[in-house]
Amino acid sequence: MLIELREWREEDAPVVLKAFQDPGMSRQTAMPIVTIQDAVGWVAAVKSVEHSFAVTLDGAVVGNVAVTDIDRHLNGWVSYWTVREVRGRGVASAAASLLAEWAFEERGLYRLELGHRTNNPASCRVATRAGFRVEGIERGKLLYDGVRYDVERHARLADD
Repeated sequence: MLIELREWREEDAPVVLKAFQDPGMSRQTAMPIVTIQDAVGWVAAVKSVEHSFAVTLDGAVVGNVAVTDIDRHLNGWVSYWTVREVRGRGVASAAASLLAEWAFEERGLYRLELGHRTNNPASCRVATRAGFRVEGIERGKLLYDGVRYDVERHARLADD
């Protein structure tokens, strides 16, 4: 199982469209992705984000990892998703770990943060397996469909 990160390509749009047909994925993007044109637009948008990468498994695109919101203190925010078919196989945690290594070594960041809803234990496993330590709960941070969700914050430091 070879997991790598690479730049997004327009021809990756069908994978993006399929991924976002999963009901749980609709909250992973600000723009709805219901057509191939939407997926092409998403790829174009993330290509403009300097630190967003397609995750490949044995050469096939299966997800996304990104580090955004980099501040003057050399902190960044990590996000990730994978297609349903590879979930639970360690792909997301391996990709998040590769991203962290890249961010520390190539981009010179010191601290990476991420958060997940407390009712999402799978995302918690991804974070902890990728070396992100739990730092605490942010109560009522997210609002989806009129419901507030607590978020567990994780962080990984360059010298962890």
